[in-house]
This record gives sequence, C-alpha cells and structure tokens, in this order.
Amino acid sequence: GEAVTAIIWVMPDYLAIGSDDDFLRIPLTYPTATAIATAFGCILPTRKMVDVIYEQSAFHLKPQPLPPGPKMRSNAYFVKHQQKIEAQRVNFPLGEVLSGHKKDVVLTNLLHKRPDRIAIYGWHQLNGKPIQPLSTVHGAQYADYSHGIRLISQSIWIDGEPCSIFDVLQDPVLAPLLAYEGVISKPHDLMGCQEK
Repeated sequence: GEAVTAIIWVMPDYLAIGSDDDFLRIPLTYPTATAIATAFGCILPTRKMVDVIYEQSAFHLKPQPLPPGPKMRSNAYFVKHQQKIEAQRVNFPLGEVLSGHKKDVVLTNLLHKRPDRIAIYGWHQLNGKPIQPLSTVHGAQYADYSHGIRLISQSIWIDGEPCSIFDVLQDPVLAPLLAYEGVISKPHDLMGCQEK
C-alpha cells in the first residue's frame, strides 16, 4: 500500500546506424536486438515501459504506416519510413525523448512459451492508443520497417536506491511497476544472457 518510485533510463530514440547527421533507424531480429542490448548493459522494454515512455516523451510523432507486403522488410522501405519520420521530426532536436514513430520489440512472458517468436507492441497514435497490441505472430528472425529497438538500462532506481532491473522484474511486489504482467519470469533467459 505504500507509494514506490521507480526511475528507468531509456534511449531517447530507437537504435540507428550512422552519425547524428546521417543515420537510419534500423529494425533488428529478436536475437540481434537482445545481443546488442546485453552488450551495452541494457534490456528491451516491457509493454508498460513502452506506454510510460510514450506518456513522458518530450515529443510525439504520428505513426506513418506504409502499404503492407513483401517490401516491408526491404532497405527501400527502411529508408522511405526514415524520411517520413525525419520530415515530422525536423523541429525536434536529437537527444530528446521521442516516441510514436515505431513499434517496440518487447519482453513478455509469452516468449517463454514461444521462444521462436518476437514480441512487438506500440506505435502509439497521437491520442495515446497503440496501433499494435502485443503480438507474437512473427518468428524471432522477422523484422520490418515498423519495428524499433529502444534500449533500457539494466540499472534502475527504486525509491532512490540503485538496483538491477532483472531483480525488479522478478520481484512480486516491485515487478508491477514495470510490467502489466507482474513478474517477468527469467528475464535473463528472455534476453539470452547469463544471470550475474
């Protein structure tokens, strides 16, 4: 019944390749996304984290879906979507938390039952409602132009005290701060990394 404050640190935008002056937000398969996150001491978000990041973002962009089809996984679509995002972002500075322009690759307990899948969620509209409900319909090697990888630090503060986000996600009392599902079972396994 006591109020608890959690602070997480997030990337201001989705993972990209290039420089500040010339970059491309790049979708990744689930194994690649978790490997990169782990290499940088990070984790993928949960649905609740995605919603909170959207709520607290400095700037919101309108989702801009492209026509579905086999081209969704092509470099041409990656570039076309990037151009649409950048046309909206023109007055928003890099480094500020930006959201609404991609679906997030997320952690969920559903992946324990289907480790061969990727979980996606989000792409919030300007009214705050996500276009994409939680889905594990695609295989783990699937990535298309609409997917974004936002990294979350493995370090978290609970009431001003540093702790591991893995510990918080497995704590029955604290996990609901970060996940609608409550406890995320074996998050190290979901991230494909060894427990420390």
